[in-house]
Amino acid sequence: MTTPDPVTERIEALTDWRGDTLRRVRGLIREALPGVQESVKWAKATSPGVPVWEHAGIICTGESYARAVKLTFPRGASLPDPAGLFNASLDGNARRAIDLPEGATLDEAAFRDLIRAAAANEQARAARKKPRRT
Repeated sequence: MTTPDPVTERIEALTDWRGDTLRRVRGLIREALPGVQESVKWAKATSPGVPVWEHAGIICTGESYARAVKLTFPRGASLPDPAGLFNASLDGNARRAIDLPEGATLDEAAFRDLIRAAAANEQARAARKKPRRT
């Protein structure tokens, strides 16, 4: 008997439009970046935790609120966003977010491009952090 992974459990616990939205976004992330690492972080007694997608670092998180699903990119300010997907957390120096209220549409091709750009950014950051051999 296999146990569902924590991200699936977290999404399935949301039995309304928020679960549907996170499920759709998860599929787009997996399409854009096959083999992406998924986990649930920051779980505590008052919170079931947040789905997190990583590739050499956190690409984005998927938080659910009463009025929106928030996809936060910790280093989103350094990513190209020609389609203007980022619509929240625009004042920060590093992070950017996409708020998806109920019924919102998402430019799927632009979102997949954004995921790939975030993964490339994390890969480049990881490469810069590696110690140099002499």
